Amino acid sequence: MTQPLVEVDGLVVDFAVGGAGEYVRAVDGLSFTLDAGRALGIVGESGSGKSTVAAALLGLHRGTGARLAGTVRVGGTDVAAAPAAELRRLRGGTAAMVFQDPLSSLDPYYAVGDQITEVYRVHADVSRRAARARAVEVLDRVGIPDAVRRSRARPHEFSGGMRQRVLIAMALACEPRLLIADEPTTALDVTVQAQILDLLHGLREERGLGLLLVTHDVGVAAESVEELLVMRGGHAVERGPVGAVLSAPADPYTRALLAAVPRLDGPRAARAVPGPARPSPVGLHDRGSAPDPAPQTPPATAGRGPRAGLDPAGPKDDGEPVVEVFGVRREFGRGKRRVVAVGGVSLAVRAGETLGIVGESGSGKSTLGRMLVGLLEPTSGQIRRDGAPAGGIADGVQMVFQDPASSLNPRRSVGESIADPLRAAGERDEAAVRARVGELLLRVGLEPGHYDRYPHEFSGGQRQRVGIARALAPRPRLIVCDEPVSALDVTTQAQVTALLAELQRELGIALVFIAHDLAVVRQVSDRVAVMRAGEVVEEGPVDEVYDRPAHDYTRRLLAAVPALDPVLAAERRSSRQEAFA
Repeated sequence: MTQPLVEVDGLVVDFAVGGAGEYVRAVDGLSFTLDAGRALGIVGESGSGKSTVAAALLGLHRGTGARLAGTVRVGGTDVAAAPAAELRRLRGGTAAMVFQDPLSSLDPYYAVGDQITEVYRVHADVSRRAARARAVEVLDRVGIPDAVRRSRARPHEFSGGMRQRVLIAMALACEPRLLIADEPTTALDVTVQAQILDLLHGLREERGLGLLLVTHDVGVAAESVEELLVMRGGHAVERGPVGAVLSAPADPYTRALLAAVPRLDGPRAARAVPGPARPSPVGLHDRGSAPDPAPQTPPATAGRGPRAGLDPAGPKDDGEPVVEVFGVRREFGRGKRRVVAVGGVSLAVRAGETLGIVGESGSGKSTLGRMLVGLLEPTSGQIRRDGAPAGGIADGVQMVFQDPASSLNPRRSVGESIADPLRAAGERDEAAVRARVGELLLRVGLEPGHYDRYPHEFSGGQRQRVGIARALAPRPRLIVCDEPVSALDVTTQAQVTALLAELQRELGIALVFIAHDLAVVRQVSDRVAVMRAGEVVEEGPVDEVYDRPAHDYTRRLLAAVPALDPVLAAERRSSRQEAFA
């Protein structure tokens, strides 16, 4: 009988917390196997233990103070018992890892070709010239154009998708038998994500690689693996063929996890959220389908044009738009280095309405969002807020950022951060400030007693709730959300989007929701604008744009969204391969 490529038996991982000899259990008695050439996906919420398992396969917990029990064998090597030299041979030679953030994994100082060369020479007794040739070879294999020249470029000279390709090339350099990919597409837009997943699939078919894919995105797993292992709280709650698990999940947690996944073909309605330890989200409201009178808004610069009689009914105000944009253009740099980030965009948003803005990385959507709130001034064109010309940062406009950990001061309590807009507005009564912050914390699903806690004491989803509370503090009429859920797992995404929807319904706030996840945008938006290279190529009611896209670029974006049906995913992959053949 052939020995499995990966054997995990009764794995337990405990991490030290504090300095009193206390430990928290991250993985509790996990067992599974993976045969050579097969692909296994490990999915679960943040904190479920999936990345801890991936790190254990390469012995990355060694020397960290973590306590491990059980057995982990990779390619016949007992990872826990292997001496340091054998472990070095295992890492890269037998198994290689592709991490989530290539900027953190690549040295910013050295050319990418030199970094691949160094890795290759650790495992192969070859000359520097031969190692350089190998680096160019693998860069070319993963789709880096002009690989000879680009091998001399540094990481910052590549896009996010190309940096991820560089990491995959580095992992392939030593011909490993197992590729461990830990959230390899989380920060990528849908088209680049599809390219990376297609690349991994092609490499598996070409080289017979085993693949262990760690992800919180169930759709990504459906596109990439044959078997699925669902983790919760350090335990495996379900395992089976990916089609069976996704179509007929046996465990209630798996069913709840799948129910929280936003879908292109799903209704914009309440979703169950798994996990008794999490606060229950308020259901997303149904915006209905009855037409409203045609709003008098500036037309899109391209695509559908006027939207007479097409907007769905919802909690909207047909009066003066909260924000209007007329032919806005934003350029960076001068002369030959001048780049047009946004080129002549026109749109409007009314009270109680959500406008989704989607597009690939570099399409200009975040630049447009920053102009809407006054963080950037347009090079030309006009922005009007409540009918008046806008200039600079305005009252009544707030922003929720992608990374709450970066947008919150780690040295200040979350209560003080939420209070900043109140004090900036002139509120000097500290009792009133604290009371208002307590109300806001309660309103976003936290507790008034959290005022004195610091950002690191909260989970990612809780930090994003703090960011929303801070945005609500000055009672804005417009909130621009820039990728507010892209770094969160699906259940936390559902909670945050449900919270925004309920707040909008109650307060009549206008929302601009910027995201690269088209399924999430469909769930939360009334209308959607599709951006490409700084221009709006299509704009209209969300159901019409998604169900009957008029522009070829919109159709390509929608076709790249991962499908939960493995058969459909395979058909889409074949179609993409034929299109680029």
